Amino acid sequence: MVTLRVGLGYDIHPLVRGRKLVLGGVLIPFEQGLLGHSDGDVVCHALMDSLLGACGLPDIGSLFPPDDPAWKDARSLDLLGRVVQDIRGRGWNIGNVDIMLIAEKPKIAPFVGQIRENLSQTLGVHKTQVGFKVTTNEGLGSIGRGEGMCCFAVSLLVQEGP
Repeated sequence: MVTLRVGLGYDIHPLVRGRKLVLGGVLIPFEQGLLGHSDGDVVCHALMDSLLGACGLPDIGSLFPPDDPAWKDARSLDLLGRVVQDIRGRGWNIGNVDIMLIAEKPKIAPFVGQIRENLSQTLGVHKTQVGFKVTTNEGLGSIGRGEGMCCFAVSLLVQEGP
């Protein structure tokens, strides 16, 4: 018997000066970065929440509390690795993930390949199991005005049993 579970994740952070912009573990050259207790990587944060949700576990704020100094400026790709170890330890395999980043600027297209590579390595899956797309908010709302970035992620977990 095969058991399938789907999880949805979402994250949003404001853009601010004086921070590095990190998306999917890739340092993106830009004059602003995402504000957050860790490195603010909305891609990894949304993906972690989707994986945790599919597994029926608490969200990343419960696992890596923003008021805990241990996670200050933490590399979100490393936190994602910890989440993957946890769900694999519970007998789940990753079927696939699909991620949608919403950002007006900078252009992310030149970095999509490296982001997918980072995520596939951290998840322990083939790149074809990692969907990653970027769109804009067509100038609408705070994201459309370039005040921040948000990301949605969906994950499919697979568990084989008797």
